[in-house]
Amino acid sequence: MNLIDKTALITGGASGIGKATVMEFARSGARVICADIDATKGADLVKEADKFSVEFVAVDLADSASARRCAAEVLERHGRVDILVNAAGWNNIQPFLENTPDYMDRVLAINLGGLLHLTQALLPAMIAANKGKIVNISSDAGRVGSSGETTYAAAKGGVIAFTKSLAREVARYSINVNCICPGPTDTPMLQSRPEKLREAFVRAIPFRRFAKPQEIADAILFFASSRSDYITGQVLSVSGGLTFAG
Repeated sequence: MNLIDKTALITGGASGIGKATVMEFARSGARVICADIDATKGADLVKEADKFSVEFVAVDLADSASARRCAAEVLERHGRVDILVNAAGWNNIQPFLENTPDYMDRVLAINLGGLLHLTQALLPAMIAANKGKIVNISSDAGRVGSSGETTYAAAKGGVIAFTKSLAREVARYSINVNCICPGPTDTPMLQSRPEKLREAFVRAIPFRRFAKPQEIADAILFFASSRSDYITGQVLSVSGGLTFAG
């Protein structure tokens, strides 16, 4: 799929699903800005993608001011963003009763609050251009719940609701807003989980394996491309059949 002459901003782009998406978009011809809190990994990614047009911008999505500064910096460089992929996410697995207030605030900020601030800051330029693609990365935890991830599921459920509501608001400006819900994916965050938990995840997945980050990136590319021009407000699970949510 061709993204030539498109400018794309991808949050969480220095590792995991975000990194796979950065590389896939770059190979498809886009100018890609990787936004991430990890400047070292971001610099490494820019070097790795030296044959392509990939930039890095620092952002801490737990800080609303940082999210808005990121948007301002990108708009100063490029004028507008044609494609926004809100891929950054973070949580730990623990019973809800063990969630501290600081932990809950951080999970909600990174997975939902920062996304809201960044998207709002970038939208006026999309509206002025009368076009744009926004792809939000939620989780099947936000569709059907997940034990040990209750606050995370609440945040990701919010991402789904945000996707549907925003899609209605901006359809008149030819802006598409869609959502991908990955299941367990072979990322550094998943590899940090206890082995027994990972084994339980695999047993629950009909395909009996984790998703590859590239497989999530392929779905994101579809929603970012012209092939989805008549699709908006939709939620797509990419989870190997782990969930069958309505």
